[in-house]
Amino acid sequence: MTEAKKKAALTELQAALAAEHAAVYGYGVVGGRIREGRRTEARGAYDAHRARRDTLAREVRDLGGEPVAAAAAYALPFAVTDSESAVGLAAELEDRVAGVYSDLVRASTGERRAAAAEALREAAVRAVRWRGGSVAFPGLAERAATAPASPTA
Repeated sequence: MTEAKKKAALTELQAALAAEHAAVYGYGVVGGRIREGRRTEARGAYDAHRARRDTLAREVRDLGGEPVAAAAAYALPFAVTDSESAVGLAAELEDRVAGVYSDLVRASTGERRAAAAEALREAAVRAVRWRGGSVAFPGLAERAATAPASPTA
C-alpha cells in the first residue's frame, strides 16, 4: 500500500471510528429512555456499535495510526425525553453511521470495502426497524439534502 493510500485509508477509518464512538454514546442515551419492549433491540444495537468500534480501532492501529478517542460527551440532535424521542434518536444515529460507512465503501477496496458495505447494510436495517420505513439510498439521504447545487442546474 502506498503512503498516500495508507493515509487516505486511515482518514476514512478514523471517521468511521468517530461515528461509532458517537453511536455508542447515543445508544447509552437511548437505553435510558426507551420503553421496556424495545430495550433488547437497543442493547443489540449498542453491542453491535461497540464491536464495530473495537474492530475499527484495531484496523487503525494495524495501519500504524493512533485511534481517535471518544469525546467525553456528544451534542444530541434534539432533546431525548421519552421513549418516542429515544426511538427517533436511534434512527438518526443509524442514518449518520450509514453515511460514514457509505464514504468508507467509496474510498475502500477489497476486504475493507466489503466490511464497510456490511456495516452500511446493518445500519440501514436498524434504521428501518427504528423508523418503521426505509429511505431509497441509505447513507446518502442526508448528503442529498446538504449537497451543493449542480453547476448545470
